[in-house]
Amino acid sequence: MAKKAAAAKSREIAVEGIFGPGGLLAQRHPGYEFRPSQLAMAKIAEEAFQKHQHVVIEAGTGTGKTLAYLIPAIRSGRRVVVSTATKSLQEQLFQKDIPFLEKHFAPRLKAALMKGRSNFLCRQKVHQMNGQLIFKGIEEIDWFAQIRDWEKLTATGDRSELTFLPDDAELWNRIDARSDLCTGQKCTEFQHCFITAMHQRAHEADLIIVNHHLFFADLAIRKDDFGSILPEYSAVVFDEAHEIEDVASDYFGRQLSSYRVEELGRDTEHMLRLLEIDSAPLRREIVRLRERARSFFDCFPGPEGRHRFDRAERNVFLEQNREPYDGLVSILQRVESELAALRPKPEEVTAMARRAAELRRELVFLIESEEKSYVYWYERRGRGLFLVATPIDVSQILREQLFDRFDTVILTSATLAVGGRFDYLKQRLGVLPSQENVLPQEFNYPSQALLYLPSGLPDVRHPSFAACAAEEIARLLEISEGRAFVLSTSTAQMKELFERVRDRVHFPLLRQGTAPRSVLLERFRQTPHAVLFATASFWQGVDVPGAQLSCVIIDRLPFAVPSDPIVAARMRALEEDGRNAFAEYQIPEAVLALKQGFGRLIRSKTDRGVLSILDSRIQRMQYGKIFLESLPEYATTRDIREVARFMEHQAR
Repeated sequence: MAKKAAAAKSREIAVEGIFGPGGLLAQRHPGYEFRPSQLAMAKIAEEAFQKHQHVVIEAGTGTGKTLAYLIPAIRSGRRVVVSTATKSLQEQLFQKDIPFLEKHFAPRLKAALMKGRSNFLCRQKVHQMNGQLIFKGIEEIDWFAQIRDWEKLTATGDRSELTFLPDDAELWNRIDARSDLCTGQKCTEFQHCFITAMHQRAHEADLIIVNHHLFFADLAIRKDDFGSILPEYSAVVFDEAHEIEDVASDYFGRQLSSYRVEELGRDTEHMLRLLEIDSAPLRREIVRLRERARSFFDCFPGPEGRHRFDRAERNVFLEQNREPYDGLVSILQRVESELAALRPKPEEVTAMARRAAELRRELVFLIESEEKSYVYWYERRGRGLFLVATPIDVSQILREQLFDRFDTVILTSATLAVGGRFDYLKQRLGVLPSQENVLPQEFNYPSQALLYLPSGLPDVRHPSFAACAAEEIARLLEISEGRAFVLSTSTAQMKELFERVRDRVHFPLLRQGTAPRSVLLERFRQTPHAVLFATASFWQGVDVPGAQLSCVIIDRLPFAVPSDPIVAARMRALEEDGRNAFAEYQIPEAVLALKQGFGRLIRSKTDRGVLSILDSRIQRMQYGKIFLESLPEYATTRDIREVARFMEHQAR
């Protein structure tokens, strides 16, 4: 009752009194500046919470959309889940925005941060490993000693606190709290468990901050009536909502990888050592599991990348590889049986047996299923092989499991509309919003950015394109004095352009793939006049404000590769329904990707820079108008001398 009374009192102040000139934000936020689009968005969000509506809001960079949805969420008096695209954005909300709101607007606010289980330490595993000789080298021994000391002090057990532990440290996989070996309430550490504490905080919270992966993992569990990860709620805000179709497709799909089978063997042996269980038959079966898995996964042809694996391909595969397939199914069943036969049988053993059974069921489904609502494919990635079944269309699933089940869903991002309309988003996600809004941009794009569309370049499919594009890139880099992203639509194209440009310019060049993404980004920020050549993973979620990034060059319009199994299946489904797959799927997807790529450049009201598209189709083809209409109102030129004048003005 007290919480509802406080929320009611808060609502006595109109939204204008918070976000308007001279309002509470102006009085309390050190970086406040009045933004009409922020006020408009806050009004829309407030109405959505009050009237229990679904709304879609495109709000460009600089809108201040985080506070525009957080404050109405708090004022609603309801439990609201906020889902972000990344863990880093989650942490920013929780560590920066929430404390500000608690201090100035909602002193009694209870907020909780939730991440996937693999982000947290398992106390039981740490205690079991203590004193055992199961480490791989001096480095692991040192890391474990630091983790053991940290475990006694940390309140959260969140890996993000361990700044000394490398991202790829295999030790963490043996001590994290993933569910595969969790015994739940039967664990002696249950009351002191970091996962238990996280869930308790969430059950007491008004505001729960999650990421899209955890949100859809929870939604998939709810769909199959396997319980839930999140506590009950009635409203959700999706920030960076343009990503949710892909994430939802992952969690409502099925997957098995060579890594998961390897991990079953490794974790079983590790468990036997920790629990001091002596089972020679099970150890022999684990050896056979590795042999059978290697034999099976080696049967898949093709280079790195995704490969179609529909019914016809799977039939041929089974005809040619029935023995290794049956062998892997059989050995998984025997591992499960040996685990089930162990006496005494701690709960950890039961959990491992369930895991073996789940892998066997996934394998049989992925090879033998005839369900037509999925697209079946496999991918070679590094030394791993991934078998996947992805829903061709998640719109009906999302409509039934999300939009019909929860009465308020707010979808927001800087890139949701195509040509000012939300038809594509509504079709792909199955949402029927009460309101849909493209808010005015907060930046003065005509004066801050120049869009350069060079004339005379050959078609991107012509053999001479790469050489001509490299010359154009070199000219642009000389004008911008480096300080640029060169973004490509494929790794092969990126590497070719990098090799062609590297001897033409004297600036420090960085290339994606030569170091971890975070390391490359930090090098770019710290290296004067640097140029970064990159692909899709740098098209979004990258923030380099200021003059260090003054030019973004995109080699081709980012159309999805039509041979990709998921793209091909979704296009085929539209065509079978009598629709134009290119116009209704490929173009909107490419428009949103292009908007994301160009969004890297102008991040504040003082940023200025040049954007360039080297793909002549944006000028020659009828659909080019849709791309240009979807971008902000940049000043545009086809004359490179205008680019030079613009950059000279920036230097002054």
